[in-house]
Amino acid sequence: MKNFLFLVITFFAIQIVSAQDTTTGTNENVYNTSMIDVKPDFPGGMDAFYQFISKNYKCPKVEKLAGKVYVTFVIEKDGSITGIKGLRDIGYGTGKEAIRVLYLCPKWMPGEQNGQKVRCTFSLPISIIAT
Repeated sequence: MKNFLFLVITFFAIQIVSAQDTTTGTNENVYNTSMIDVKPDFPGGMDAFYQFISKNYKCPKVEKLAGKVYVTFVIEKDGSITGIKGLRDIGYGTGKEAIRVLYLCPKWMPGEQNGQKVRCTFSLPISIIAT
């Protein structure tokens, strides 16, 4: 019997306040979304983001594969995504696939603090459930 994998995606911010991102070579602050006035938003809203991930993420065909993949990324002032990092995965290329999909992601509407656009760090857990 074939197992079908479903992605269950939840979205939450990493608890980093005023960290510096060394991957882009800039000294500008990267804010946690809980610390800013206007949170970044995906075009069409978060439901559209979850659909984008679900549509583009290709699960490996491994029987009974289940677990969570964790990735982080920075939403820049222009809405582009940089600094994509895989924090943890369940093997079989699941982390690399999450990173690949985020590189395909269109620009976001950036976050704002005190009326100015700011860089924000996000974390994305992707749950892979075998049924």
